Amino acid sequence: MTTPITPVPVVVEKWMSRSRYLRWVDAGAAWLALLVAGLPLIPSHELVAVTSAGLVVVGRMLRPLRTRWRPVSGWIGLVVSRSLRPGDRAWFVRDGRADAVLVTARHGARLSIALSTLSAVETISVRRTRVFVVPG
Repeated sequence: MTTPITPVPVVVEKWMSRSRYLRWVDAGAAWLALLVAGLPLIPSHELVAVTSAGLVVVGRMLRPLRTRWRPVSGWIGLVVSRSLRPGDRAWFVRDGRADAVLVTARHGARLSIALSTLSAVETISVRRTRVFVVPG
C-alpha cells in the first residue's frame, strides 16, 4: 500500500527556501531605493541614513505599502509561473510550505487556483507578483 501523501518535489523545496531569501532581497532594494531617493535632497550622509531609517519604520507600519513592494520577487514570481495555463497542476508556495493546486483561470498577473482544502466549487485568486506558483 502506498502512502496517501506525496512528497514535495525537489524543485518546489528549492523555491520554498528561495522565497525567504528573495523577500530579504526585496527589503534590501527598498533600503537602496530610499537611500538613492534621499541623496539629492539631504547633503549629509548621516541625515540620509536617519531619514531612510525613519521612512522604513513608517513603511513597516503601513502594511499595504509593505505587501505591494516586491520589485525582485514579484518579477521572479511572474517568470516562474509564466507557463501555467488553466487545467495545469502546480504548487502554491507560501510561508515555508507548499500546497498542491489546480490552476482554474489566468487573467494577466492573476491566477485562480483551487486548493485541495477548499470545496469543489471554491477557488482563490492570487497575484503572481505576490506569491510563488511553481509548475508541478
